[in-house]
Amino acid sequence: MDSFIWGVVIISANEEWKALDPHLRGMNHRSYPLGTFVEGVIANRPLIILHGGWGKTAAAASTQYAIQRWQPKLVINLGTCGGFSGRIERGEIVLAEETWMYDIEERMSDSWEALEAYHIRLNLDWLTQPYPQAVHRAALLSADRDLDPSQIPGLIAQFNGIAGDWESGAIAWVAQRNQTPCLILRGVTDLVDNSDGEAYGRWDVFAQATQRVMNDLWRHLPAWLSCCQLS
Repeated sequence: MDSFIWGVVIISANEEWKALDPHLRGMNHRSYPLGTFVEGVIANRPLIILHGGWGKTAAAASTQYAIQRWQPKLVINLGTCGGFSGRIERGEIVLAEETWMYDIEERMSDSWEALEAYHIRLNLDWLTQPYPQAVHRAALLSADRDLDPSQIPGLIAQFNGIAGDWESGAIAWVAQRNQTPCLILRGVTDLVDNSDGEAYGRWDVFAQATQRVMNDLWRHLPAWLSCCQLS
């Protein structure tokens, strides 16, 4: 029987998990069907910090596993995203208030019904202000691929998006289906415009920025937990 767990912190991509390794050393790493997790206490709250895996499939599966096993009061996703050039700057933090899985494409009829089926509006009324760090409350767009520069103008026009990632849409969707509050915080590692992406073909750009973003989010995590007024 697992002990009481207040919340689950999901870290999706391998590079994001790697960036937190110095903070997780000394903790007991345990395996579960999709990867590794550790148990710790932050801001007096017992937490599971879980490596969820990259992409929407792993994100959905690990979120469902975590909710069923630990029944947390809150699911938190800390991670990275690519920003739309001119809409946000490198290093800025997105607090997701909506998520879209924009790579759903229906060719037999209008795609909008399918897109709306996985569109989540996150209720953040339980999150007290002022927030511990500056954030953009905005929509995050998810797909199982990096942002296509040629699609950026359309993603802005259709979804009012400012940044994209691979997992947040799936995490938010599963959390809402389980009626579990969800906090998604993602930092911008690189920018993409309608011609190219800063990190495309330049892995070191992404890796170095991921270290900075994840350390920043981890440093502020105790304060974010203190903003969570959940019964």
